[in-house]
Amino acid sequence: MFNIISFLLGLLSLVLVIPGLIPGLGIANWIALPFIAVGILIGQISSSNSGRNFCFVVGLIAVVRLMLGGGLL
Repeated sequence: MFNIISFLLGLLSLVLVIPGLIPGLGIANWIALPFIAVGILIGQISSSNSGRNFCFVVGLIAVVRLMLGGGLL
């Protein structure tokens, strides 16, 4: 059950991160980061780790985009 919740939080975060890849909309990545962190924590509780790993990948995309934009854009 926790794995499904973690995966759904990862999907919600992905919906926020994809528009955040467009220059000028980087704030969406900052909004998605708390959802990603909660998804990782919930995925850590689960016996399966696919939801947690999905949140890690989405988080990596968001963090790399924020680093490329200087954290602001």
